[in-house]
Amino acid sequence: MAESRGRVWTGVIRVGPHRGDHRVAVRAVLSVGAPLLVLLLLNRLDLSVYASFGAFAALYGRTDQPRPRLVMQATAGVVLVASMLLGTAVSALSTPALLSVAVVAALAAAVTLLAYRAQWHPPGALFAVFAAGATASFPATGTAFATVLLVGGASVTWSLLVTTVFVLARRGSWARPRRPRPAIGSVAWEMTATVGVAALLAGVAGVLLVGTHWYWAMVGAVAAVGGAHVTARLIRGVQRLVGTLLGVVIAAGLLALHLPPWLVIIVAVTLQAGAELFVGRNYGIAMLFITPLALLMVSLASPVAPEMLLRDRIIETLIGVAVGTLVAIVSAGLRRRSARG
Repeated sequence: MAESRGRVWTGVIRVGPHRGDHRVAVRAVLSVGAPLLVLLLLNRLDLSVYASFGAFAALYGRTDQPRPRLVMQATAGVVLVASMLLGTAVSALSTPALLSVAVVAALAAAVTLLAYRAQWHPPGALFAVFAAGATASFPATGTAFATVLLVGGASVTWSLLVTTVFVLARRGSWARPRRPRPAIGSVAWEMTATVGVAALLAGVAGVLLVGTHWYWAMVGAVAAVGGAHVTARLIRGVQRLVGTLLGVVIAAGLLALHLPPWLVIIVAVTLQAGAELFVGRNYGIAMLFITPLALLMVSLASPVAPEMLLRDRIIETLIGVAVGTLVAIVSAGLRRRSARG
């Protein structure tokens, strides 16, 4: 037991090696920054959430060869836009919160299975859950679907163009790599069930205990169960919790400055770069950038009282990590019992 705890805490503080993360950071800055700049010039920063989620397509396949990277980003982009459309539909139909949670949890399970089948990197459904939950929480009408398609789709297209230009600039090979497509094994099905259950339970708890921003609890739970084994999941849960709590302090300072929109965009793309420099090396450090970035983007698209935003982020993250960790432990126990049987 002591040895297991030691592995967890060693994993929490370990910082992995730098492996070309600066190139990913530059691509992320261009993919996120340009759409936000266009919306600023059009005085439509209320649509920034759609642009940001679309640009997240650029974060996939960071270590893959050019051809599979572009395919992965295009597929992820379609999924992200579809997730926003699903969330918009949930909002437009004034779906009760608990039913909204069930819909997003089903999406989490489906995207998890797809991600394992297609060997996505980063794996899992975290971005899709975030996109669907956030858009489900914003007021929407029937006209919002076209806006999501236009803004989100344009942002995905731009991110693919950025990736293509970087590949051409570095003279990367477009040859099709020989990589067998794995069969959907027991691990993929276990992760699908684990993610779906964790997201559902965390979302229900978030609705009942807090009410607003329930999707943050779901995102926290999905992140906490995202590791390959129970130790990795515990490490990720602790890193997300500690990183979020410290990131909230940073966000509080930034929100207290009441920055003008153009400066918020500069800060946001800087935080995005910082997140990409560390997300593959230490998830906790990355959360120091991701947390204020998420809060700034939410406040930019739908201004709310900073105190409520910060409070909800802390409570919902606590709920999500607690539920996700519990589900991860139970899942590991069931897997061991099944292996013995």
